[in-house]
Amino acid sequence: MLFLLTNRTRAGLGAGDYAELATLAKAFYASIPAGVTIRGEWAAVDRSHNYSLIEAPDIETVRALQAPFARFTDSVIVPVTAITGWTAS
Repeated sequence: MLFLLTNRTRAGLGAGDYAELATLAKAFYASIPAGVTIRGEWAAVDRSHNYSLIEAPDIETVRALQAPFARFTDSVIVPVTAITGWTAS
C-alpha cells in the first residue's frame, strides 16, 4: 500500500532537540525495514513540513516508523493511490 506521510516540525524545539532529531533520522535511513520503500520525499521551502510517499504493508508499519519522531513532529498518515487524470489506477 502507498501512504503519504506529512510531518510538521513542532514549534519551540531547541538545538538539543534538533540534534536528537537528526540522530533519529540517520538511524532511520540506515535501517529501513524490509517491505518498506520510500518512493519520494519533499520538504517545504521553509523546512516547516516534509512529505514522504511510502510503500508499506499496512498503516501500522508506517505508524511504527513515525513513532520515534512523535515528540518532534505533528504527523498525518494518509493511504493514497496513484491516479491518471481523473481515473484511479
